[in-house]
Amino acid sequence: MRVESGRGAVPGLEGFELRELVRELLARLGEDPDREGLRRTPDRVADSLRWLTRGYGQSIEEVLGTAIFNEDHHNMVVVKDIELYSMCEHHMLPFFGKIHVAYIPNGRILGLSKVPRIVEVFARRLQVQERLTEQVATAIQDVLEPEGVAVVCEAYHLCMMMRGVEKQNSKTITSAMKGVFLEDLRTREEFLRLLSINGIIG
Repeated sequence: MRVESGRGAVPGLEGFELRELVRELLARLGEDPDREGLRRTPDRVADSLRWLTRGYGQSIEEVLGTAIFNEDHHNMVVVKDIELYSMCEHHMLPFFGKIHVAYIPNGRILGLSKVPRIVEVFARRLQVQERLTEQVATAIQDVLEPEGVAVVCEAYHLCMMMRGVEKQNSKTITSAMKGVFLEDLRTREEFLRLLSINGIIG
């Protein structure tokens, strides 16, 4: 038997399945795993965690497939309001919000639905928002080699809202800029202006 984590067995826990670990966790929290409302909870939580961390088993190459096209287009492409759901690696609590992605093609473009799929690959792992933002930008840069990539992520973190400082309305915004978005102030300002049209940023 092995720990069904999606990343292989964990040393010292090779004899346990994920659902058994959840059952043990319930008991250590002071609950009775055998009571009616909790009997199937270990299986539900195990299935849920596999779904929420399925990005460990995905690669950018598999997700994109053949959806990269040659196109003589050199103006900014922006995909806004991509829904984001991920889990903080520090407390394993959710964070959620939106990601906005822009790139300036250099002879190649992505199928539009593939931009959210790239986000999903990295969001469906234990994460920190800063790394997630950078990973999305780097993936698009590596795949397309465009003139530039910009990513802005805004998210609410339950580790701040439910525990610790318990600040309900705090929102974290992170960005990653590459190529002309980093080097050219006017290009960067155009992107941020497009985001602010509907009050997304600001």
